[in-house]
Amino acid sequence: MSRYPKGYRKAADSCNSCLAWGVFSGRLCPTCYMFARSHEDASCEGCRRLLPLKWNYCRLCWCQARLNARPDAGQAEVDGEVRARLKAVSHHQLFFMGLHYRRGSALSAPRFGGGRGAPRKPPPAPASRPSAIGSQRPLFEQLARDYTRTGPNPGDLASPWLAWAKYLAHRFGETRGWGRNIGFAVNRGLSIALTGYVEGDVIRHSEIFAPLRALDIPVGHTVTVLQEMGIFLDDSTPSFESWLTERLEGLAPGIRAEAERWTRTLRDGGPRSAPRQPGTVWLYLNRARPALLDWSARYDHLREVTREDILTHLKTLQGHPRRDQLIALRALFAWAKRAGLVFRNPTSRIKVGQYEYGVLQPLAPDQVKRSVATAATPAARLILALAAVHAARVAQIASLQLDDLDTGNRRLTIAGQVHPLDELTMTLLTTWLAHRRTRWPNTANRHLLINNQTATRTSRASNHWISASLRGQDATLERLRVDRQLEEALAQGPDPLHLAEVFGLDEKTAMRYADSARALLEQAAEQQPRRNPLDRDAP
Repeated sequence: MSRYPKGYRKAADSCNSCLAWGVFSGRLCPTCYMFARSHEDASCEGCRRLLPLKWNYCRLCWCQARLNARPDAGQAEVDGEVRARLKAVSHHQLFFMGLHYRRGSALSAPRFGGGRGAPRKPPPAPASRPSAIGSQRPLFEQLARDYTRTGPNPGDLASPWLAWAKYLAHRFGETRGWGRNIGFAVNRGLSIALTGYVEGDVIRHSEIFAPLRALDIPVGHTVTVLQEMGIFLDDSTPSFESWLTERLEGLAPGIRAEAERWTRTLRDGGPRSAPRQPGTVWLYLNRARPALLDWSARYDHLREVTREDILTHLKTLQGHPRRDQLIALRALFAWAKRAGLVFRNPTSRIKVGQYEYGVLQPLAPDQVKRSVATAATPAARLILALAAVHAARVAQIASLQLDDLDTGNRRLTIAGQVHPLDELTMTLLTTWLAHRRTRWPNTANRHLLINNQTATRTSRASNHWISASLRGQDATLERLRVDRQLEEALAQGPDPLHLAEVFGLDEKTAMRYADSARALLEQAAEQQPRRNPLDRDAP
């Protein structure tokens, strides 16, 4: 069994080595853990404790010597001065984890090139998959393993599987721009996952996820290496299954089974239907669920639902909720009729009705100014320009690739639509690319906009991160996009063909913008005072 119950997070504690107080996993703080990996245990000459030593002194004595160093020391000390400081330690000042360092007081001796500390370790030697010749295959089926109680021993650290894994992690780090901390954490996770590993074993997601997460090890990067090795099995429960079980709770067994079949058909597609987007599947089931819950109290199957039941339920709704639920119910019963689950579609000849859109209104100048003032980073300014100048959606901005940008011809391709770059957007793009190159010089992510999380992967940034800078403002990215298209219709005339050509809009969407522009222009013309033809002094 695990040392701590499931879901338990260790409280603040004292490190067994440096006695620092803080929140960390295990017996040692992260710095002492890394210190112990590269130094052997012996009796410290300063505090007489049995700990990993550097120059015969433990890390606590080194911290105290650093604390006693002169704060105005401008250069690193030579070896003799460092040893003298260590021998002069007569007491120890306790500290919080990570707060003992004083700028300019480091005691490490200088090395060639001006850097401090030990030189970087050489990269791991090239390695490949260990040969299975001569290895003993498992005689019994693999049992579930508890990685919270296992730790690498000297034999596991010399395992050829771990050597191969570390070599693959080093290659991934070079190609994807993993930092030094990520590399250390991934190697630590691989040491845990490959403890006692033999040919034929499988490392399961359900067994490795919680132990690595408890140690603050990046699970995704570790899993990437294990997948490349071909020894990882993703047995995690998809989020769709958990969501579907929750949404179907409370329905009658027959209605539940039929609603589940319909939802899975929406997601996976059928013989005569294409798969829908996950967001569409969620909306359809969420909108049909209130009616299904109501009918589950009286019926066992969908074939018992009548037209009167549909009309009775719709009478309790109005506006958008009525329209949305009716659309979902029509889709549900149309599928049930094709699948032979109902004899007659009770929603037939119940019309949804034409939705009357209101007139789109332009943003006020003050609203736009507040949003511009909020964008304080190069990424936020570029995102704002892409939405306000080129009318790009949030998902389109997040999906932009470096190959979509043609700086030589000053063109940017957004969702297949080529946009000429104006001077403002070109300046913001140049600024962002310079920042991107400086901040993440080794990233392999080909997306135009990246952040700390996606710089070490190849996936795009989330919609939440793209829209975060303007969240809470009146002029959000979506409203700025709509305002840009409406401004084009007001400036160039309410021509839907022009709007469809410039922004790649659907014909119905282009007609809606044209109608709104026409209404705004007519309203402005009516509000202007008419000139009296007999008044010669009028302007």
